[in-house]
Amino acid sequence: MSIEYAIIVKNKTRLETLIERFNTKEQAKFYIERLGGNFDDYVLEHETFHTSLVSLQTQLSKVIKNKIVERTYVPSYIFTEKNLIVVIGQDGLVANTAKYSRGIPIIAVNPDKERYDGVLLPFDPVNFIYGVEKVLVGKYHFRTIRLAEAKLNDGQRLLAFNDLFIGASSHISARYRISFSNKKEEQSSSGLIVSTQAGSTGWLSSVFNMAYGVTGMFEKNLKLKRPKLRESDLVFAIREPFQSIRTQIGITAGIIKERYNLTIESLMPVKGIIFSDGIESDFLNFNSGTIATIGLADEKATLVMNTPGNAI
Repeated sequence: MSIEYAIIVKNKTRLETLIERFNTKEQAKFYIERLGGNFDDYVLEHETFHTSLVSLQTQLSKVIKNKIVERTYVPSYIFTEKNLIVVIGQDGLVANTAKYSRGIPIIAVNPDKERYDGVLLPFDPVNFIYGVEKVLVGKYHFRTIRLAEAKLNDGQRLLAFNDLFIGASSHISARYRISFSNKKEEQSSSGLIVSTQAGSTGWLSSVFNMAYGVTGMFEKNLKLKRPKLRESDLVFAIREPFQSIRTQIGITAGIIKERYNLTIESLMPVKGIIFSDGIESDFLNFNSGTIATIGLADEKATLVMNTPGNAI
């Protein structure tokens, strides 16, 4: 089946979001500068992004028909085999898009290399068209990313490209019963992070930064070791586990393989939540009586690379 449309996925800039909030650019500027912020940086970011976007659209239109889908509508957009996806924005936008992509090739473009790390953005507005042309003829280099899945006992499920968060929706302790690798205990914590291989340099890395930072205060010459995950692995970590008469800390982290699913039973009457890839609006309620099984999903994301050896 031939590809007929390129779907450009983008997000609003910070400036656009501010103007929506304050109605005009002038009012947004007044608000930011009154608080001591640098409004010029918002403007520069906005202008750089839209310059990149216009360049991308101009080049793309010479090769294939295309249309823009805002990130807000991605969860409800139905991608087909007649599409290829071009994401332009930050790394997080790639993750947010990938879990709805149904394995369709994703060309991820960094619009501002001076601002964004681009771990998941191998292309820029100059060379991305090379990737598009290669996809159109079916001769492109790619990497597949296995997604994580949270499946509830009522049949609901949620996918994640980078990570899942299981916990409370506010700054209260999450209460749950956790089962992993033949061990089970009741816990109270700030929640769990479950990370894929792609997400191991994101939110999960902050957990390791905290753990090694605190430990390093008391142990000299501490060597920082990060987990090296395979595509078929997930890693979970408990955030700030609290030990008490009722709650334990025997299970604090682990590698989830296909045969070792992680199971969590909510003990929270309200405000329990599971969300993925840092988007709290994309969530499942996780209240008392709900049991979540965490593991690898059957779905995969396909990320186009700009060279055979370019890896995430």
